[in-house]
Amino acid sequence: MGRLADKVAIITGAAQGMGAAHARLFVSEGAKVVVTDIKEAEGQQLVAELGKNALFVKHDVSSERGWQEVLAQTLAKFGKVDILVNNAGITFAKALQDISVDDYVKIFKINQLGTFLGVKTVAKPMTEQGFGSIVNISSLNGLVGGAVGYTDTKFAVRGMTKAAALELAPAGVRVNSVHPGVIETPMISQPGTEEAVKQFAKTIPLRRIAKPEEVSKLVLYLASDDASYATGSEFVVDGGISAQ
Repeated sequence: MGRLADKVAIITGAAQGMGAAHARLFVSEGAKVVVTDIKEAEGQQLVAELGKNALFVKHDVSSERGWQEVLAQTLAKFGKVDILVNNAGITFAKALQDISVDDYVKIFKINQLGTFLGVKTVAKPMTEQGFGSIVNISSLNGLVGGAVGYTDTKFAVRGMTKAAALELAPAGVRVNSVHPGVIETPMISQPGTEEAVKQFAKTIPLRRIAKPEEVSKLVLYLASDDASYATGSEFVVDGGISAQ
């Protein structure tokens, strides 16, 4: 308990799934958390559950103005920002030839542009205070091939993490990426994917799909001072898939 005492965190895409699991764990460890998402009802419900140490901000991560509003509300409510978890992301259950340009632009804007804008937005206040931790949620498909569009953006998040880590390290700001495998979230529960996920689970060395909380514990470590010498690195939580 208390590993994030007196810390203030922004977590994107936190109304449900992994983001909500991160928010719950962070608050339980003493953090004040700003939950952002486009899903207003779910976000407000989560914040009501978490209590006075949580704030919801409706947020399109692909909007630079939206990021400035998130930062402004965070500073107004909690006075600082110590941690950013760039968790928001989408994917499409479509083959290459079925992905439209609009599809591709949408996934780029949320997964890649949204992460860039988040890093850019918090870099100044974190640099000014001389410390901070940015955790970018990439994917197993930021390390190995997968669906076109999703894989492209998650590789970009991995590279962006390394570039930002080198630039921000002298200011005491750490930047790391987390690479989950198959996690039990709404993202993998899209129509038509259930059987494929069930079959894929049989190929995972640990023979199961992970719970969101199993990723949250790794994110907590990177956000906390326990990871004070970790920056520019990839942290994989995939049940052993990438070891095969």
